This record gives sequence, C-alpha cells and structure tokens, in this order.
Amino acid sequence: MYSRRVFIKQHSLAGLGLVIGSSAFSEQPEYADDIQFISPVEGDTLHKHDGVMTDAFLTTQVRITAHDNSLITINNIPAKKSKGIFTAEINLEHYKNSIEVVNKKTGVKKNITVYWFKNLADKYRLSIDDAIWFLKDIHTNTAAYNSIFENPFLEFLKQVHDTHGTKVHINIFYETDGFNLSQMTDKFKNEWRENAGWLQMSFHANAEFPDDPYKYAGYAQVKKECSAVIEQIRRFAGDELASSITTLHWGEVPVEVSRALRDCGYTGQLCDFNVDDHLSPCSYYLDVEQRRHMKKRFVWRDNKEDITFIKSSIIIDTKKLPEVIPYLDQYEKESRKPPYVDLLVHEQYFYDYYHNYQPDYRTKVLTAVKWAVDKGYTPAFLSECIYE
Repeated sequence: MYSRRVFIKQHSLAGLGLVIGSSAFSEQPEYADDIQFISPVEGDTLHKHDGVMTDAFLTTQVRITAHDNSLITINNIPAKKSKGIFTAEINLEHYKNSIEVVNKKTGVKKNITVYWFKNLADKYRLSIDDAIWFLKDIHTNTAAYNSIFENPFLEFLKQVHDTHGTKVHINIFYETDGFNLSQMTDKFKNEWRENAGWLQMSFHANAEFPDDPYKYAGYAQVKKECSAVIEQIRRFAGDELASSITTLHWGEVPVEVSRALRDCGYTGQLCDFNVDDHLSPCSYYLDVEQRRHMKKRFVWRDNKEDITFIKSSIIIDTKKLPEVIPYLDQYEKESRKPPYVDLLVHEQYFYDYYHNYQPDYRTKVLTAVKWAVDKGYTPAFLSECIYE
C-alpha cells in the first residue's frame, strides 16, 4: 500500500506578560505558567462548525485552565468556571484574531493567534497524486489530439466534474521515463485556461522514484525542483492553473523543505498526518502531538513558519470499493467530521498496463465523490477556502 508522512505542533503556550508589582504573583510564582489553552490553541483555524457564524463574525467558546482561585477574562469577557475549566464566548471578526487571557488577580496574560476561515466548512475537492503519465500521453499525441480531454485520464476527470461539479487538483512530477515537462506542448494552453475554474495543478516531486525523496533534502534542492515544475505549468497551461496548495511526494521532510515550498508560493501544504497507527507519518516536519491535533482538526496553521497544513480525508486507492463509504463515515461517528474533505487518489492505478492496476478505479473515485455530495459538501479549491 502507498502511504505518506508526519505533522502538527500545538504551540498552545504563547508568551507571558507579567505585572511585577503584583503581590499575588510574587508570593505564588507558579501563576506564571498556570494559564493553559485547551481550545482553541495557537494556530487553530475555526469555521462554522466551531460556533455560531454570521456574515460579520463567528461566536465561539474559548476553554482554558488556570489556578482555581484565578479571576479570568478572555478578550475582556469574564470567564465562567466549572470543574476547573474557565470558559467564555467571544466573537472572531477577522481572518486573523488574537485571543488574550488575563488573570485579573495576578496580571498574568497569555495570547494566541487563531484564524476564522469563513469559507472552509462543508467544501470538498478531488486531488490526484503522482501524476505525469496523462501529460506524457498528451505530448505523445500532440498531432493527433484536438483536445486535452482526448486523454483518457483527463476525460474521466472531466466526467467527474460534469456529473458533480467537482473541482480537481493534480500534483505533478517533473519527469518520468522518456519525458519531462519541458517537452510538454503548449498547443492546448487556451483549453487549459478555459477549464481553470475546476482544474488546477501543482508541484509534487521531481519524479516518482526514489521513494521518500525529500526526507533528508535541503532548501536549495526543493526550491529548484519546485520552481521548475511551476515554471512549466505556467508555460504550457497558464498562470490560472498554478495553485497555491500542494501535496509533497511522501511528505516527510525537515522544516527547510516546507520553507522552500512556502517560498515558492505553497503556503498551503496537504498530506496524511498519520499517527498512532502502522502507517508512515506523511506529515512534513510536525511532531506526534501536532499530528494528533491535525487528526482532530484537519486544518492548522504554523504561525511561526507561515504555513497552513491540511489533512487529507482518504487515499481512495488504498481502500477496497466496499470500504470507501464506511471509511469516510467513520469521521462523524468519531465526532471529528472533516470541515474540508480532500479525496485523494494516485494516477497510476487508473491504467490497465500498470502492474497494480485497479479495474474499479473509476467506480471508487465516483463513489467517494458521491459520498461528499450526499453529505452536503460542495466543490471548492482549498485556495478558495483557507485565505482571507
């Protein structure tokens, strides 16, 4: 089975502000580390399922722990105490929001930054990994094809779009046997552009092999390889097809790799963020606790690195057809319904000449997409959902 790798850090402890003149603080220094955010935490991205949303604001509950005798305000709203937990309802009015907790008895303060993503909840997309063979086919048949949708794989993706309105994101390699993107014809550039409303592309890796190519990579290598793919997408398909979101091949990397992707424009980075299971982490540079947080929240922003991470909801080709719907249904049963559903599948299993060909590939993809539609999710690119 194909898998991926590691992710998310809860930055739940922000900096402190201390009032030195407070006798309570001087007598009880433990107050300095007493305030702890339970939810949300630093970098959390909130949406309509996290409270009550209007066009103007999201009303959400903040939960913290503090010393039992504390007098807590949260964004100047007095907090209620119950069973050792302090809570207050606040309004988030902006894309980027500061939450300040103050212990009025001691003057101790803690702040976190969170986000209100107005357009995130109840959206979905279909994303394709390990993709390049469809481009090689178009290159090979440049003279014969009058449309990119004469390629069987793109024809199928267009069928999915035409049936359900699905938006499709394709993560592509730079090269494969006998072909690289510099050879790709620009004959169909206008047609690519005409379909940019539902079709996007981004960098995935230089090539399929070796496995785990960026696990020990550096900034310069990834910046170079990523830039090369972006340049070619813009050349043969147009700026409109170049997304600001990517899924990195295998997705286990040092932080320098994610920084290179960010500096190429990929401030949104998606992967599996596996944790507490037998699967590869596939989670960029995030640690175990951060991955556990991703498992619950699905979207989180590392404020230090200026990167938003997104967890995929399913890798379709790793499931048998009867498993697809139960796997997706499990999220709601576990009270962790994804706000945004990324339905991910790999290109190669589509082809009957591939050694791991899946004859029911089309059916599995359509089953997953129909599940999203039936659950009330509507098509949207991530780039339309995680920015101001």
